Amino acid sequence: MSWSTDEMMTVAAARALRDGTSCFVGIGLPSAAANLARATHAPDLVLIYESGCIGAKPDRLPLSIGDGILAETADTVVSVPEVFNYWLQPGRIDVGFLGAAQLDRFGNINTTVIGDYRDPKVRLPGAGGAPEIATACRDVVIVVRQSRRAFAERLDFITSAGRPSMIITDLGVLRPDDTGEFTLTQVHPGVEAEQAVAATGWPLRVSPDLTRTEPPTEDELAALRGLK
Repeated sequence: MSWSTDEMMTVAAARALRDGTSCFVGIGLPSAAANLARATHAPDLVLIYESGCIGAKPDRLPLSIGDGILAETADTVVSVPEVFNYWLQPGRIDVGFLGAAQLDRFGNINTTVIGDYRDPKVRLPGAGGAPEIATACRDVVIVVRQSRRAFAERLDFITSAGRPSMIITDLGVLRPDDTGEFTLTQVHPGVEAEQAVAATGWPLRVSPDLTRTEPPTEDELAALRGLK
């Protein structure tokens, strides 16, 4: 049985979600992980999307927060202001699942620009609801591919203040230490700690208690591939 690095990352992220909790989901890697969790060990996971879809149960990965499959399969659809003002900001959502273009060692997120703000090399999609999700959910998990470009010593712009409990990448898992700096605590099968250190733009600390992720099961891979 073989799998890709993205599949391992998605499986690891899905395992971080508990059944019966509510999850504010970002499109892309976070959405894949959340839908995999609901299709496997967490059938009662409540998926909430920024477009106002609460309890969405798509049988394929949505292309955007405006994908009709989210509204068609949701328990209810409310307005965007209601999602933020009634559900998110009062702390009613358990987990925020986010992606990022850049991260720093404290989990601050950039999804705005690469380069100078006034004359950027790349203009990114922007904040959307990420700043509110990053600060108002009870817990925050970031899912992102690890590279020196993405894991930056200094962010070009801080879109969302960092307070995630976990960063899950295609190489392993990072958690904050007592100072709030993210430390490598787990590597995926076939990955060595040195690879994660080399793919990080700051001197990445490695936990002395480093563990290894359990490989994906056949059921997890079948469920994930069935969502594509």
